[in-house]
Amino acid sequence: MQSQGSLSGTTGVLEKAKQFSESKWDSLTDRQKKYAKKFWGVITYKWRWQIAMNIPYLAIFLLDRTVPAVHEFDMALLATITSKLPIPAFISSWMGLG
Repeated sequence: MQSQGSLSGTTGVLEKAKQFSESKWDSLTDRQKKYAKKFWGVITYKWRWQIAMNIPYLAIFLLDRTVPAVHEFDMALLATITSKLPIPAFISSWMGLG
């Protein structure tokens, strides 16, 4: 009896997606490939920069267990902020703020 993992069905989908993206990439001209690489470089640079800027805050949040106030969410502060924002009540209720 063979056991099937939970990801066995997604392997085929991933392979199809990989083949599709490779076929689309191969159909691009050299100029289009050059621009796509430049565009991807800009996007990934910004992602890396954003992650690098947020790492110190993430480290403080995760590592500082001595100050429990860091890990408590202040609902009063959120209520103060949202009361000054011009958000309609039905939208704020969708977000769980009202």
